[in-house]
Amino acid sequence: MGEYRIKGGKRLKGEVRIGGSKNAVLPIFAATVLNGSESILHNCPLIQDTFISIEILKHIGCTVTIEKSNHGDKFGNTIIVDSSKAHNWNVPEKFTNMMRSSVLFMGSLLGRFGKADISFPGGCKLGNRPIDMHVKSLKKMGAAIKTGDMLCCRTMQMQGTQIHLDFPSVGATENIMLAAALSIGETVILNAAREPEIVDLEHFLNGMGAKIKGAGTSTIVINGAEKLHSVEHSVMPDRIVAGTYLTAVAITGGEVSLVDIWPRDIVPVTAKLAEMGCQISETGNTITLKAPPRLQYVSKLETSPHPGFPTDLQAPFVTALSVADGTSVVAENIFSCRFGHVPELQRMGADIMVMQDGRNFVVRGVEQLKGASVEATDLRCGAALILAGLVAEGETTVTNSHHVERGYQQIELDLQAIGANISYH
Repeated sequence: MGEYRIKGGKRLKGEVRIGGSKNAVLPIFAATVLNGSESILHNCPLIQDTFISIEILKHIGCTVTIEKSNHGDKFGNTIIVDSSKAHNWNVPEKFTNMMRSSVLFMGSLLGRFGKADISFPGGCKLGNRPIDMHVKSLKKMGAAIKTGDMLCCRTMQMQGTQIHLDFPSVGATENIMLAAALSIGETVILNAAREPEIVDLEHFLNGMGAKIKGAGTSTIVINGAEKLHSVEHSVMPDRIVAGTYLTAVAITGGEVSLVDIWPRDIVPVTAKLAEMGCQISETGNTITLKAPPRLQYVSKLETSPHPGFPTDLQAPFVTALSVADGTSVVAENIFSCRFGHVPELQRMGADIMVMQDGRNFVVRGVEQLKGASVEATDLRCGAALILAGLVAEGETTVTNSHHVERGYQQIELDLQAIGANISYH
């Protein structure tokens, strides 16, 4: 397993291009099963979760081709999926243990074959992450589902219905959309997730002939299509990578322009950075940030479903608040155990107290973090620790790089380009 070595103290400055979104491309990969044809996907991030998805698609019987960018950089990658010869509806444990979003193949396989055998999903250990809303929703659409070592799903034909989600779950919303694309009749999702990645999935599915409207609102309506066809699509920019890099520059008192980003998607993030003293400007698909010498505390940072503050940026922001001037309160309202970064930051000198419920932190800003050898316990924890290394005195080593590689394509190269002293080993 690799590691990152960072020597802190560099003020970051420059320009970074933002590539395709992890959280958008993964449900799109699952959706490529539905059309029984060719799907051409541009701007795909070449991250570990992409490669796991490709292995699942190949296991199902799809042909997958990767065409890397000819522009001399790491972006613009195109992945072509041909699902015409797909014949398998089993997704075994060796795949699902590595990636939680593997559960999205349940909806697409049911839609295509009327069958899906899926091992229970894994992914980052963030506390209780039940899939009961997925199962309940697909059952309401006519699937018979038996649970044991696997989720064994069968249906003659998915049926349109009205589904009210108890919580606006992104994964459940996506699974319903996938299952309903080829269903009989109309499916209405109430209290649907509103994340931008849901909108991108709608664009992709409609591009292959699906009949979906309302993505980005709390009500999504899907009228089942008889047949879907080939499609070409460019994956949306990764708003979580963008937020991570903005925070990295802010924590070092630097200045950066992010290009090829959709500013409207990260308003909750830029609003908090502005509250912390950063100057933010937007022009077209570019965001520019200029940070003060030291960030200011926030009275409260609360994660919530979009358009609230994204849970995936809670850990990087805790790093930033750990060296801000003042005391901040952070409330994690999505995941019950998303605090793996806290003990590692404490090893670097951060003053953070986790409340007994595991969801609320009190972060007292310190003048300086100290370099240390720390362990990435999940994807966003790893990003947070890299950010800590950027501002820490001395050298920081972040082990378990495979977690970070699940969601960031060569993060070290992006940070090097704007002045960071970081290397991958």
